[in-house]
Amino acid sequence: MAGDEVVVLGVGMHPWGKWGRNFVEYGAVAARAALADAGLAWSEVDYLAAGNTMRNGYAGYVSGSTFAQALGWRGIPVSSSYAACASGVVAIESARARILSGMTDVAVVVGADTAPKGFFGPLPGDRPEDPDWLRFHVLGATNPTYFALYARRRMELYGATTKDFAAVKIKNSRHGVANPYARYRKEFTADQIDESPIVADPLRLVDICATSDGGAAVVLASADFAARRADRSRHVKVAAISTVTPSYPNTYLDMPDIATDSAVGAPPVERSFRDSIAHAAYEEAGVGPDDLSCAEVYDLSTALELDWYENIGLCGPGEAEDLLHSGATTLGGRIPVNASGGLASFGEAIPAQAIAQVCELAWQLRGEAGERQVDGAKVGLSINQGLFGHGSCVIVTH
Repeated sequence: MAGDEVVVLGVGMHPWGKWGRNFVEYGAVAARAALADAGLAWSEVDYLAAGNTMRNGYAGYVSGSTFAQALGWRGIPVSSSYAACASGVVAIESARARILSGMTDVAVVVGADTAPKGFFGPLPGDRPEDPDWLRFHVLGATNPTYFALYARRRMELYGATTKDFAAVKIKNSRHGVANPYARYRKEFTADQIDESPIVADPLRLVDICATSDGGAAVVLASADFAARRADRSRHVKVAAISTVTPSYPNTYLDMPDIATDSAVGAPPVERSFRDSIAHAAYEEAGVGPDDLSCAEVYDLSTALELDWYENIGLCGPGEAEDLLHSGATTLGGRIPVNASGGLASFGEAIPAQAIAQVCELAWQLRGEAGERQVDGAKVGLSINQGLFGHGSCVIVTH
């Protein structure tokens, strides 16, 4: 019989880094850690959902079966999802849907990646209908350039400065020091950031997230199953998931509009695609920005974290810098953002990252985040955006 609630029963991760091993190893480690955290055996799981990695051969394209084999084939149904950076949440949504329908009691969701050196480039093939393919091939805008366009837009529209971007890096690096799964556990100073080489003006090397290896997994269960198997004080509930796409006429995926004079930025539309990702989740959960205890946002660059503050409604357009400098988004502040350390501390392991965000929220809401704990955390939000119009937002409650 279908229920109306899904519980995060366990979470697990493989540390981020550049380990140079098969991505399957990272995912299997994360899945086993999540099962141990849930107090369950693999034999009790009746569904597995996985996020795909497109740079790791055929096994990455059929990741559901790949991880089922690694954990021990038992005949259970699997799914394999690809939505670029949003792949992990699409996999979580697949598992949640089966649980809510009554077809599944307990599911493992896993994502892992072995990343290339340098930055991510376009996948092979011509896709002229894909706005991200176009910005790679027509504009020559690789990811660092793309992030720099956003940074320039903030500077033009709102008077943001490189010191504001550096303050984001300082905050997230301070948070990441306390995270045992983070790749970079080093607190940066303003002087060290100033000494970092410029990659895409105005962004420096340490303003831009690295490509990383890593893995993350969650165990989801129906409320009935969770009540029978785990202490309710550790239950974290999935209150909402948003995987929305852009809406006409705003179909350009928030590509920064640059006028003929490249120094002039066009203001964002009234509700951008990224705004809509969070809005849909708030509607389903019946909460708003003021209800959040903490948030994990996709800081592909330091400047983009400031954009996300506005996209999820923590402040109005152009107010992110003031919110940051007020201390509200740091640990001990009103709404800590990226208490995990964010991508600044982890780097990007594409199918794992959105799941890792949910892992962090679960630890926070259970009061198990150690030195990076947000006091009294009750409601958490994770959000990111995948290529070609994939939204990703999860709201969890305790």
